[in-house]
Amino acid sequence: MLRVNIKEALRFIDRSDYAPVQETAEKARKTLLSKTGAGSEYLGWLNWPVEYDQNEVLRIMEAAKTIQADSDCLVVIGIGGSYLGAKAVLVSLEPYFPQEEKKLEIIFAGHTLSPSYLEELLNYLENKDFSINVISKSGTTTEPAIAFRFLKNLLIDKYGKAAYERIYATTDPKVGALRTQAKELGYQTFNVPSNIGGRYSVLTAVGLLPLAAAGIDIYALLEGAKKAQIDAFTLPFTENPAMQYASIRYLMDQKLGKDIEVLVTYEPKLSYICEWWKQLFGESEGKDQKGLFPASLVFSTDLHSLGQYIQEGKRTMFETVLSIAEPLSDIEITEEDDDLDQLNYLAGTKVEEVNRQAMRGTLLAHVDGGVPNIQIQMHALDEENIGYLLYFFMFSCGLSCYMTGVNPFNQPGVESYKRNMFALLGKKGFEELKQKLEKRLKND
Repeated sequence: MLRVNIKEALRFIDRSDYAPVQETAEKARKTLLSKTGAGSEYLGWLNWPVEYDQNEVLRIMEAAKTIQADSDCLVVIGIGGSYLGAKAVLVSLEPYFPQEEKKLEIIFAGHTLSPSYLEELLNYLENKDFSINVISKSGTTTEPAIAFRFLKNLLIDKYGKAAYERIYATTDPKVGALRTQAKELGYQTFNVPSNIGGRYSVLTAVGLLPLAAAGIDIYALLEGAKKAQIDAFTLPFTENPAMQYASIRYLMDQKLGKDIEVLVTYEPKLSYICEWWKQLFGESEGKDQKGLFPASLVFSTDLHSLGQYIQEGKRTMFETVLSIAEPLSDIEITEEDDDLDQLNYLAGTKVEEVNRQAMRGTLLAHVDGGVPNIQIQMHALDEENIGYLLYFFMFSCGLSCYMTGVNPFNQPGVESYKRNMFALLGKKGFEELKQKLEKRLKND
């Protein structure tokens, strides 16, 4: 279902370095599977594709039917891992230009503090029947909490006490402000497993409820993840896509001093898979002054803005190209009498072939320019293959972190900006920090 080609990366690597990395990768896999590494209390995702709660998935399917029946829109409120996974899958599978007017619209909120976004959303929903899926382990994360307060009040204005039947809370199984509110007001609830962190949660109710409501086959998604799990657990190093990918990334960082990994796709539908990937690797690896900086580009669009830099700029990066073997669709270029655009040499050629040759030509040019390249090819763009890809990246990320010696599952740096924001906004308990920050800002 997925193939990793490292040939164009190995050109840059000394063979004497490649052989020992296998031992490092095997040790990292053993640490993951034995659950003996740092952060192992958050490894609930590891066996999730075979151990997920089947009864909860049935409840998700029932809730999805209800939402589809009584709503024009489902507003999914969350930030980071609470929305990126679902959005990534939706963007990958939905048509660019939907034709079905009656299909449920999925709208995301709580991922920004932009007042114009929130106000325009509230105005848009005034004449819509809508439901809310609020996703937060605690219920107190600032961005989604603000959005939920406004949207909940709009829902109550429209439906009165019946509004609470339109709120679906995905939260901690036992504790937290959102769990407490759900109990008091009667929201239907789904669980964010306490042993799965947000960026690893796409295959739980966090991602599955909005995806099921959108009509995505979540069972196929889980089946693909199950196949990826089996491969990651059992395949030997030379045949294991996740171990190959993690090992080349490790060598790029440790032996070649590459600081940046650029995930490239030639299919815009995969752009939000890239966004999800950036959070997964950036938040997992970026600590203790370690980790590759994850960036992403959509070609050939971005070849006309950043192609020059990649070709001849600082040699601090390598590329990982994410492609699809089977085209989603294809159309043929026709011949024209005047040939003013000089495209008649392509008459009879499919556009997908042009796209594929652009990819191959760019890859070779960048490699010649000193940019190592890893190729990840999905078989097709459907639920099962996306499920495989998501799990492949999560397992690869766990391996990569243990190979470089960091905890894949914490994010202590994220709390720094939150403390400063709380202090500057005057939250109780942050008075001393507020004085220090205001003094710094005044001096600036």
